[in-house]
Amino acid sequence: MKKNTITLLLLLLIGLVAGTLVGQFLSSYSALSFLTKSVELSWQPKADLLVIRYDLDFHIRLNLISIAGLAAGFWVFRRI
Repeated sequence: MKKNTITLLLLLLIGLVAGTLVGQFLSSYSALSFLTKSVELSWQPKADLLVIRYDLDFHIRLNLISIAGLAAGFWVFRRI
């Protein structure tokens, strides 16, 4: 099977979402609070070109579990 960029991005997105969901489920346990502390990253590109105007908002909430999900997605990609 040929590896391509779309497969990598899809697996990384699935790993990130899965890790974030697991982090949300584990947030109720106080003993695991160091794994579920989140940092939010945002990027807001916008432009007004008189003909076209756009405004995009990207927000990513990362914690250690979601980073582990990203790593798992990359690991799966390497194994394919």
